[in-house]
Amino acid sequence: MKAFFPKEHDSENRVSLTNDVVTKYLSIGVDISMEKDLGTHLGFSDSDFSDLGVNVVEREEGLSSADIICSVNKLRNEDLDLLKEKALIVSFLDPFNEMDLVNNLKEKKLSSISMELVPRITRAQKMDALSSQANLGGYAAVLIASNILSKSFPMMMTAAGTISPSKVFVVGVGVAGLQAIATAKRLGARVEAFDTRPVVEEQVKSLGARFVKIDIGETEETDQGYAKELTPEQIEMQRAGMKKVCSSSDVIITTAQVFGRPAPKIITSEMIEDMNPGSVIVDMAVGTGGNVEGSVPNENKELNGITIVGNTNLPGEVAIHSSQVYAANIFNLIEEFWNKETKILEINEEDEILSGCLVTHEGEFINSIVKEKFN
Repeated sequence: MKAFFPKEHDSENRVSLTNDVVTKYLSIGVDISMEKDLGTHLGFSDSDFSDLGVNVVEREEGLSSADIICSVNKLRNEDLDLLKEKALIVSFLDPFNEMDLVNNLKEKKLSSISMELVPRITRAQKMDALSSQANLGGYAAVLIASNILSKSFPMMMTAAGTISPSKVFVVGVGVAGLQAIATAKRLGARVEAFDTRPVVEEQVKSLGARFVKIDIGETEETDQGYAKELTPEQIEMQRAGMKKVCSSSDVIITTAQVFGRPAPKIITSEMIEDMNPGSVIVDMAVGTGGNVEGSVPNENKELNGITIVGNTNLPGEVAIHSSQVYAANIFNLIEEFWNKETKILEINEEDEILSGCLVTHEGEFINSIVKEKFN
């Protein structure tokens, strides 16, 4: 089988293939090709790849001849017109919002795997691209905030007096939030964190941060560890409890997202007005609706002297490492279902991993949530 790795559209600077995984693909018998200049912006020359055994081709040739197409972001509809019937697409698909694209995949009888739907089970940890990217995104969010904030993060003892440490408040303690806490602590900030799931308090404390307790009643999480959507009353209780913490914070980083739904609005303009001028808010959920009133995708906005960062591709700020782990995630997924004797990727719709992340296959919807949404 032939696998093709195309260049990304728009401003995406991550890639789906790095030198580290090329030899792994070749060792199991995958025929690899990539689009010309795939990774030159990251310092990966075409000759580096071709020396390892990768065929460097034009986009049209690669798309039309491939059995598997791997990318970071979804292909465009004009790309789909070039694919062979029954070809497999592997990428972040955003299937709950890209309904036209998903319908097109089904109609063209293309198989598709959405990397954000890889289930969070032990067997699939090595394929969990959502977590690997969120980890780096949390790190990048803190660095961006520290560059914008006109204060130092750590406490400093100087001849002119003591400089107090900056105060960082992290809202949402998933993978991204935990990395944000750890990074802010390494930089010397005083860190507080809140999550609707009290079970994460121990993790917050283990990183040296203070867990903010707000009684919002009974909360739940999904089987895969995501926080379930709060009621409007619970959101109001959460905002009221967070208001005082926000007003004394120099940096707020919000990471709260609800699986398959728009992100909840947590930080209101009223809460922002109570913050000190020069403070910074990084809305890590801006791409799915945003946690912060006034945040705008791919823009930095200012409200009453507060900078609100709306970067939708924080992992792309550290593109070499985010590409490295993403490329490994995709290889691990392909290897898991690769028959080394027949050199074919075997798709079993009943498999606990594929039944979760396989969106379309042989003209049908496979993922149960996608199927229910479209039906």
